[in-house]
Amino acid sequence: MGNLLKAQNLRAYYRLVGGTKIRAVDGVTLELHPNEVLGIAGESGCGKSTLAAVMSLTHNPPLRVLDGQVVANGNNLLAMHPEQVRQKIKGTYISVVPQGAMNALNPTQRVRNLVIDMLQEHFPEMKKSQAVDLARTRLEELSLPVRVLDSYPHELSGGMKQRTIIVLSTLLDPKVLIADEPTSALDVSSQRTVIRLLLTLLGEGIITSIAFITHELPLLRQVADRIAIMYAGKLVEVGSMEDIIFSPQHPYTRALMGSMLVPEKHVREQRIEAIPGVPPDLKNPPIGCRFHPRCPQRQVICPREEPLPKTVGDRTTWCWLI
Repeated sequence: MGNLLKAQNLRAYYRLVGGTKIRAVDGVTLELHPNEVLGIAGESGCGKSTLAAVMSLTHNPPLRVLDGQVVANGNNLLAMHPEQVRQKIKGTYISVVPQGAMNALNPTQRVRNLVIDMLQEHFPEMKKSQAVDLARTRLEELSLPVRVLDSYPHELSGGMKQRTIIVLSTLLDPKVLIADEPTSALDVSSQRTVIRLLLTLLGEGIITSIAFITHELPLLRQVADRIAIMYAGKLVEVGSMEDIIFSPQHPYTRALMGSMLVPEKHVREQRIEAIPGVPPDLKNPPIGCRFHPRCPQRQVICPREEPLPKTVGDRTTWCWLI
């Protein structure tokens, strides 16, 4: 199938004062295929947003990449000169909707000024009127109100601000859109509208693939083709949406689904149960399987050795039980 973007054995740690390392992403290999929505899910603090920052090349100290590659078109993007990344990758090959995107708009300027600044950063020769016309055309194509260009952020609802950020992030038709918690803090109606917009961008060919990051695993049933589950900086299970939602293999994936409110009876028939214990301290994570202190099915080997990936079909699971 090939891939548009690949994290290869990626290790990204936060370095704190005194030399302490937080192992936020620790040996992750993950591919994003053409024409798919890849969901990345897990509890808060599992490394989802850190992985997004590195794969979108938006990471900054104290987050540092210790090992691994981010590969596109056979090139390691992490080895490229920052100016090449700015001109050839950011916004054009990879774009990102950051966590808390609703607060990304400058409250003192109209949206049109953000459009102009962003486009002239890539194309200094572009006139202001051309930049605004490009944004106006895109809004019209997506059936969104053109009036947002003349609005200040406080004049827009939360859902409209989120949709505006998504449109601006895709003005240059990037192949990959990394959306980090794009529906958080939105009501159910606004969530649906944002999801429809993302799928429209994909369906119209404006973008080629989406990495959709969320802690709400059932939400991915509406949007994802594949789902990757992260725990404590590592992948624990990757597979099709149907496999992950309806027949999860890893004990953590099953516990995560069991802790979510899913109204459909055929998806979840047992009562909601919290996952026992707490996520590990990534300054000193457990040896072996990182989920073993919380796992009701742990074996003797689990706290001794890290599980190797086991692949059957298009599903890969990191668990000694498989």
